[in-house]
Amino acid sequence: MDLEERLAVFIDYENLALGAREHLGGMQFDFGPIADALAVRGRVVARRAYADWSYFDEDRRMLTRHQVELIEMTQRMGASRKNAADIKMVVDAIEMAFERDYISTFVMCTGDSDFSPLVHKLRELNKRVIGVGVEKSTSRLLPAACDEFLFYDRLEGVEVPDEDQGAPAPKRGSRARKSGTTTERATAQKAPATSRRAKAAEAVAEAVAGASAPETSAEAPAEAGTKPATRRRKKAEPAPAPAEALQQAEAEIEAVIEAEQEEDAPGASDVPMEVRVAQTLGDLQSSTSGAVTASALKRTLLRKDATFSESDYGFRTFGEFLRFLADREFVELAPGPSAGDPEVSLPEQGDTDAAFALLRDVVQEANGSAALSGLKNAVRKRRPDFSEKALGFRGFLQFAKAAEAAGTVSLAWDDDADDYLVTATA
Repeated sequence: MDLEERLAVFIDYENLALGAREHLGGMQFDFGPIADALAVRGRVVARRAYADWSYFDEDRRMLTRHQVELIEMTQRMGASRKNAADIKMVVDAIEMAFERDYISTFVMCTGDSDFSPLVHKLRELNKRVIGVGVEKSTSRLLPAACDEFLFYDRLEGVEVPDEDQGAPAPKRGSRARKSGTTTERATAQKAPATSRRAKAAEAVAEAVAGASAPETSAEAPAEAGTKPATRRRKKAEPAPAPAEALQQAEAEIEAVIEAEQEEDAPGASDVPMEVRVAQTLGDLQSSTSGAVTASALKRTLLRKDATFSESDYGFRTFGEFLRFLADREFVELAPGPSAGDPEVSLPEQGDTDAAFALLRDVVQEANGSAALSGLKNAVRKRRPDFSEKALGFRGFLQFAKAAEAAGTVSLAWDDDADDYLVTATA
C-alpha cells in the first residue's frame, strides 16, 4: 500500500466542459470516465474543480456525485473570467505540492497551454504530472510538458458522436433546437437518442413553438384555405403566456435530466460484474508495465466503487470469484508473488476480423437484426473484455460502420425506432 501513487486532481472545468460541447458533437462533459482512468493509476486523495458555477449550474450534481470539491470563482463585471480561475488553480497546486509531500502525482485537467509553466515547476519538485484534455481543444504544447497525457474523447466510457451520426434524423419539424437553454443541452447530448430525453425534447419543442404564436390559434379565426391547427386544446383553457410555456418546458427537461443522472449514478448501473472486472483489468494492463495481481485488481475495483464486495455475488473470497471467471474464460490466472495472490490477465481478444465476426454472431442470435443502441451490451455479454477503443475505434458506431465496410453486417436508419438497425449479412 505504501508504494501506491497518491493523486491530486485539479480541473479547469470551463476548458473541459466547453471543449466537449464545441468539439464532441455538443455532448455534455462527464467526469466519470476520468475518475475510472485515474483509479487504475493510484489513489485519488483530492479532487477540485474551478469555475464560475453560475454558468454550469446543471453540472454541479454530476461533480458532487464523484466527490469533487467545487471551488467557486465568482466573477465581477468586466473582470477576466479566464485568469481568475487559472491563477487560483495554480496557487492551490503549488501550495499542495509543498505542504503535502505524500502526494506523488498531480492531474491537471485542462487543455490550456498557460498551465505549462505550472507543469514544469511540479516536475522540478519531483512530482509526476498527468494531463487530461479534449483533443481538439488542447494546445499541442501541453501534452509534451506532461509525463502522461490522456485525451478525454479516447477514454473508455466516452461515446463520442460520429460526425454523421445525427444526419439521418427523423423528418419532423418539432425537433427545433432552442439556442442557449437547457433544451439545446439535452437534445444535443445524444444523437440519435431513444431515451426519455428525446421524448421530452419533442414536448419542449412543441411547447416553445406554441408559445411563440398563441394568439393565432386562440383568438383569430382560421382563414379560408389555411391548415387547421394540429395541436388539440380545450376551448375553455386559455393559451399559456410565452414566459410560462418556456418555464414549463425547461422544468420538464430538467426533470428528465435529473432522472437520468440518478439512474447513471455509481451503483445503479446494469453492467454485469464480469464486464466491470474485464474493463478494469484491461485499463491496469495498459497503464502498468508489470503483471497485474489479484490484490491490485481488487484495490482498483474498490477505488471505482467503494461498496464492491465479492460476497454480493455469492463468493466467499475474491480468489474464488476470479476462479469462477477463469473457468468461463473471462480472465486467465497464473502463479503470482504469493500463493493467495495470483497474476490476472485477459485472454487474447484477437484482431478486428474476430471482433467483426463476434458482432455478426450476436446480431444473428437476435433473429438477424438488432438496434444499435443496445448492441454493445449484448456483445459484452459474450465477451466482457470487448472494447472498440482497444481496436482503434473511437466509438461503437464507428466500429459498426467498419464492420459494414468489411461485409459482416449492414446498417440502415430506422425512422420508427429513431436508431440504426444492424442486420447480419450472409
